[in-house]
Amino acid sequence: MNNLNIYKEKLRESGLRPTRQRLKICEALFSPKETFHFTINDLSKIIEEKLDEKISLATVYNTVHAFKKNGYLKEIVIATDKSYFDTNTGTHSHFFDIKNKELIDINQVDLKDIPNPPTGKKIKNIDVIINVESE
Repeated sequence: MNNLNIYKEKLRESGLRPTRQRLKICEALFSPKETFHFTINDLSKIIEEKLDEKISLATVYNTVHAFKKNGYLKEIVIATDKSYFDTNTGTHSHFFDIKNKELIDINQVDLKDIPNPPTGKKIKNIDVIINVESE
């Protein structure tokens, strides 16, 4: 199956029609050899600069969130007003470089003595973000 068909399938599975603009979003997200982290604004700039396509922020936002909901992307919330997305959906943790506003993948951190969740709740997943800064 070629990339175009894979992109169309991901879009359809996420409840989206495979429009030209959404296919460009797929190309930006899923064609790089390495996984990467991005904000919605970052992705919009990547699409405009590297793929020479101007796509509304709303279309980028809605497509990214549909992919997140379907498990193709992982959201990492750094602050109440700042979300990054990760094309690596596997289990791993992150360093967050405060100065450069950059996420860096690290292997899963070994956690001990995890408290029991409140009654009627279960642990879905554990995200570890270690904030770092230059010495």
